[in-house]
Amino acid sequence: MNAWEKLALAREATRPTSLFFINSIFDDFLEFHGDRNFRDDPAIIGGIATLNGRPVTIIAEEKGNSLKEKSVRNFGAPHPEGYRKALRLMQQAEKFNRPIICFVDTQGAYCGIGAEERGQGEAIAKNLEEMMTLKVPIISVVLAEGGSGGALAIAVANKVMMLENSIYSILSPEGFASILWKDSSRAEEAAGVMKITAQDLAELKIIDEIIPEPDGGAQADPETVAKSVKNAIADSLVELCRVSPTKLADMRYNRFRGF
Repeated sequence: MNAWEKLALAREATRPTSLFFINSIFDDFLEFHGDRNFRDDPAIIGGIATLNGRPVTIIAEEKGNSLKEKSVRNFGAPHPEGYRKALRLMQQAEKFNRPIICFVDTQGAYCGIGAEERGQGEAIAKNLEEMMTLKVPIISVVLAEGGSGGALAIAVANKVMMLENSIYSILSPEGFASILWKDSSRAEEAAGVMKITAQDLAELKIIDEIIPEPDGGAQADPETVAKSVKNAIADSLVELCRVSPTKLADMRYNRFRGF
């Protein structure tokens, strides 16, 4: 499939969301709420769980399934309080020496007036800064769409993985075509030149691993894909937990500075 076809697959309503993977992969998940400043943001789920007996912190962008749930979760477009909640839980994870697992699935951060008034850009920038220095392993998995700073705000990781048919980009192809060519109808052409697929990004060494999907995408066999994601995360944790805390932060910083 070309990039546009992969994007269509990633955007399908039946594609499993972060909450499905959390419930399928982890045990004893306990969700935490709120940023201790403004409110809780349902577009970002955060909490603690265990993976093969190891305590971990989970941060995930969640789009929802039904139309009602998508509306409640703002279609997976986080507000600044969502990113501040994520950072609060990441700092808690460092305090208690818990690895951090992030699931990326958003078209981008919410760009409404209220979000801008409450410091959307600052919240994302603060996450990027703070995640560089955290002294615990961080693994991020792009499940469907990874759009712009809204995705990057929880993807500054020691290891970044993508599902085979997911995409990760600076903005949507529609936005790219509108800005560069002043013609959003050229979105399919834009997708082809943006290097947004997992295969493109692995070749550019921006991501570390591609997790395979069956024909028809993750939605065709969610349980099998969840097992593959679990194995990939577990294997990476074994490797990363052997690294000293200071070196983990240095590796992460040098990785992103190298881009």
